[in-house]
Amino acid sequence: MSAAYSSWQFWALLSAVFAALTAIFAKVGVENINSDFATFVRTIVILLTLAFILYATGQFQAPGSISGRTYLFLVLSGLATGASWICYFRALKLGNASQVAPIDKLSVVLVAIFGVAFLGEKLTGPNWLGVLLIAAGAVLIAYR
Repeated sequence: MSAAYSSWQFWALLSAVFAALTAIFAKVGVENINSDFATFVRTIVILLTLAFILYATGQFQAPGSISGRTYLFLVLSGLATGASWICYFRALKLGNASQVAPIDKLSVVLVAIFGVAFLGEKLTGPNWLGVLLIAAGAVLIAYR
């Protein structure tokens, strides 16, 4: 496996590319249907895709091999993801993708704050400056 494929930076950059495509595709996709139904369709596609990936790569795990704590946090994460998607698709239905996506990316700022507050992560002065610049940039991009 190449070094790029095992790098978190590679996968984070791909995530950003796909998130950008998500905003564009979703904005067109919610044009003529209810945003909650659009989220439902998207979720089915994701479930089927992940099922195929797990099957094709042999990575499926026996449900009993997973701890209760892990299940709890995965369920909470799933609920938060669902709530985020519902809100995101509703925002896209009502607003411009170029305004909705930057505000959605304020999640980067919140992750930094929550990581420090709840996970004990440490940020340096330059890290905090980056968080502040992301917040300012998101607001400025979304401003009309």
